[in-house]
Amino acid sequence: MPTPNDVPASQFIQKLANYLKENVDEVTPPTWASIAKTGAHTQRPPENPDWWYVRCASLLRKIYIHGTIGIERLRAEYGGRKDFGVRPEHSVKAGGTIIRRALQQLENAGLVEKSQNQGRRITKEGRKLLEDIAEDVKKDLLKEMPELEKYQKSG
Repeated sequence: MPTPNDVPASQFIQKLANYLKENVDEVTPPTWASIAKTGAHTQRPPENPDWWYVRCASLLRKIYIHGTIGIERLRAEYGGRKDFGVRPEHSVKAGGTIIRRALQQLENAGLVEKSQNQGRRITKEGRKLLEDIAEDVKKDLLKEMPELEKYQKSG
């Protein structure tokens, strides 16, 4: 059974974002999501109108891959380089509110749970969902490129 590690991240995240948008009622963008920047390193809000679902899907994948992870480490992962004009650029963290609210919504949906003073981790339901979507992405890839069949694990 393929895992999110075995399929291309961009296709996996897009398929998971579509699933969250259509099937998970707990995950909805807040009212301020259309005007919010994702961090101090960006100059404008995201242009994709469904960016909230993409961020939630990306968070789920990161938590699956890294295991238990906290908000501060996720802020560092989603951060970037800030342009200070003539002064040198430095890396800055992403906004914490977006990550925190997204994780709270994923908790309410039962896909993520708090781990005692260590951050968040994937629940059994979340793990099953991610592996099912990874399997769908793998099947779609094999339809597009049948030559990938020879790389399937035997057994």
